[in-house]
Formats: sequence, C-alpha cells, structure tokens
Amino acid sequence: MIYSYQKHIDSLRTVEVALPEGENHQRIGTELATINGVTYVHVPDEATLPDQPIEIDVAPATLTDSLKDAIKAASPHIRLINTRIVEMIRLLYSMEDEIKMLRLAPSDESTAYNDYAEECRAWGRGEKAKFGL
Repeated sequence: MIYSYQKHIDSLRTVEVALPEGENHQRIGTELATINGVTYVHVPDEATLPDQPIEIDVAPATLTDSLKDAIKAASPHIRLINTRIVEMIRLLYSMEDEIKMLRLAPSDESTAYNDYAEECRAWGRGEKAKFGL
C-alpha cells in the first residue's frame, strides 16, 4: 500500500511517518518520493502502520496514472531498477548490438535479443510492483 503525508518541519526538527518495525527494530517500508511537498511511502500489505506522531496525518494515496508516473519519475528506487534493467541487457548486448537488431529484424538473432530484453523488463516490472507501482 502506498501512503501519502506531509512531513512536519520546524526550526528544531523534522517529523516523518512512523513505519512498522520488524526484527531487530528494522523499519518496514520505503519512502518513494516527495512531490509538491507530499511524501509517498510504500508499506507492504502485511504490515500495519503504528500510531503516528500528532504532527503527521497519513492516508492511503489515491494512485492515478499521472501520480504513478510522477512517483516513478521522482523515485530514486525506481531509477535504480531502470538502471539495473539496462545493466542486465548490457551483459549480453551493447548499444551497437541493439541498433544492429533494428536492421536485422525480423530474424532469429533479433528474436533472441527481444526475448532477452523482455525478460529483463519483466524483472523490472516485478520489482516496481513490489513498491505498488
């Protein structure tokens, strides 16, 4: 579930959402992005938000397509997933190889490339889905 809230910032402190805790008091949840002063946090469905500081008002985010796109564009976690997708493709295919596939299509070689690239992209979609995106 993705929640939205505004951090409370004054001259002495910054108050953020209280996230659930797991083993060894490790926080469960991921801050995805802050857009126009609103912070979006993903908390796994099996976790429950604890009581919040009085300054914080947390609510489930209403995820429109445009908001999802904005979160994806602003989130360092999503950028890292996108970078890893490219790195996975680069393990087998250089940029020059990809351009070559455009000229060779359709062919067995271009089909193999497309299949591999789609596997990499599917991995990325799965990772983004873990964040509710």
